[in-house]
Amino acid sequence: MKRKIVQIGILVKDLQKSMERFWETLGIGPWDVYTFGSDTVREFTFYGQPVKEPFAFKIALAEFGDIQFELMQPVKGPNIYERFLKEKGEGFHHIKEKVADDEMEHTLEKFRKKGVEVIQSGKCGTDVFCYLNTEPTLGIIYELGNDGEVGPPERRYPPDK
Repeated sequence: MKRKIVQIGILVKDLQKSMERFWETLGIGPWDVYTFGSDTVREFTFYGQPVKEPFAFKIALAEFGDIQFELMQPVKGPNIYERFLKEKGEGFHHIKEKVADDEMEHTLEKFRKKGVEVIQSGKCGTDVFCYLNTEPTLGIIYELGNDGEVGPPERRYPPDK
């Protein structure tokens, strides 16, 4: 089975300003903007525990060739984005590998056998995501996901693209 990286994730403090910079500097965009939180993300876990308190984060997605760029801005509640921003500041956060639904549990088990645990996971629409604790060994977080649909965006930047 051929493996495929489908996304590069970048943590930002200000989603709007970051979209503008990527658009103006690199021509990456247009960006589809979403807010995810307690009302849209199911089975959300943080370090293996279900998140019961309100949480929210904003993301913007843009296609660039075969790779999707994801900008993430934490808003409230427990999540790995907030921790990363406090500890490291803005910057490169993760890469995402696409894993089919029927392969997800088997793939996660292979990582568990290597001592790599899931630090955040959830479901939104048909999308399933699992962030793995690879930062101590790789310097970045590795995400596994089925690359499912998350629904229509709230808005697009720039709006006329």
